[in-house]
This record gives sequence, structure tokens and C-alpha cells, in this order.
Amino acid sequence: MLGGIGVQELLLIFLVALLLFGSNKIPEIARSLGKGITEFKRAMDATKNEISRSIEEAPPPRNTPEKPAAAKPGVDDSTPGNSSPNILPPPQDTLPPA
Repeated sequence: MLGGIGVQELLLIFLVALLLFGSNKIPEIARSLGKGITEFKRAMDATKNEISRSIEEAPPPRNTPEKPAAAKPGVDDSTPGNSSPNILPPPQDTLPPA
């Protein structure tokens, strides 16, 4: 039966509960216990449904803007419509000779 509890043990438990709580209180306790179990099952179902819904409604992946490519030294590609980079001449020293 219930994990090794036989009929005699169940009757003994019921008898002790009857002596402790009285015949008027036992149906009230059973009702409260039943309501508690029902409420627990509802909460479990609601949690399962919410988890399932959140898995189904997974947020779309983020669209991060691509980082611009680092400028290469000696290459000027800032001209609009320029498909090939312009190669700049090497820089001239602007300081007068010492």
C-alpha cells in the first residue's frame, strides 16, 4: 500500500487522530488539507505553463551594429562611391631643418 503501511497501521493512525481532534474536527481538517493540496497543484500547473510559455516566446537575438573596420594607415577611402582605396603619398616633414 502506502510505502509499507498496512491496513492495521492506517486504522491506528485514524484512531489516534480521532482521539486527538474529535469527531467534529476531523472532517474540517480533511477539507482544509484537500483545499491545500488543490491549491498547490494549481500553483504547480501555473508555474509549468509560465515556463513553457516563456520558452516558446524566446526573445529574438539581438542585432548589434557591426563595428566599423579600423582605418589602415596610408589608405583614404572616405570618398563617397569609391570602391578602391586611394593610396596616399608618404607624409612630408613640415618642420624646418635644424
